[in-house]
Amino acid sequence: MTVFDKTWNTLNLEVIDHTLVVTLDRVGRMNAISPEMLGELAQVWDRFEREESLRVAVVTGAGSKAFCAGADVSSVADKSRARTGVFERENSFTPLQAKVTKPTICAVNGVCAGGGLHFVADTDFTIAADSATFVDPHVSVGQVSAIETMVLARRIPHQAVMRMMLLGRAEKLSAQRALELGMVTEVMPANRLRERALELAAVIASNSPDAIAASRACIWDALERPLHDAIRLAWPVLRAHGDNHPDAQEGPKAFFEKRPANWTVE
Repeated sequence: MTVFDKTWNTLNLEVIDHTLVVTLDRVGRMNAISPEMLGELAQVWDRFEREESLRVAVVTGAGSKAFCAGADVSSVADKSRARTGVFERENSFTPLQAKVTKPTICAVNGVCAGGGLHFVADTDFTIAADSATFVDPHVSVGQVSAIETMVLARRIPHQAVMRMMLLGRAEKLSAQRALELGMVTEVMPANRLRERALELAAVIASNSPDAIAASRACIWDALERPLHDAIRLAWPVLRAHGDNHPDAQEGPKAFFEKRPANWTVE
């Protein structure tokens, strides 16, 4: 048994070698985010972080029509829900918000709308099917677009995010346009998307987990700081790993001996 052996109502989870595949699974609602899904995702990221054998996670959507249609409109309009303006109480459903320290990949297999953009913004990188589309309809339905678009604006051109936000549902980006903007890193036929995501995850899992963790932390942290400050903070991390971590010696040794590296898992 693993920590994922339980019944999930809105997700489908698979463990493939060192990779966790998290599939948003509400096909009848275009995999829209419900309050129950929020809770289940928070549990998944907590367990993924704690499971030592897992090194990478892939997030995708069930079916071929939609990756995630955003927040379920029935829950958005429900004023009876116990909501709070405290961010930390309600936002731990993506890897970034849950402070996950392991690599994550988003594989967009169809429509990615509104809140679905959280996963594009909050994973390390995104790949997409050639049939995928991206749209932020918040303002068209009287809602505020803020969290996911704020993160996106630090990763892709600011004007592109502003245009998508201001035009709402009238601005639908194709997978190719998303690639041009850097929102996704690769576009492929829909029937190859899952296979490709797993290929990339396997390559990542073959690298030093501790070197990846330190590298990820430095690069994500740099988004929040002036470049000079980020470099000054990253330097001692780089040096401490290079001078003291076993992987820093094992990597070159394995390279010259033409064998797989035996990484330390701490």
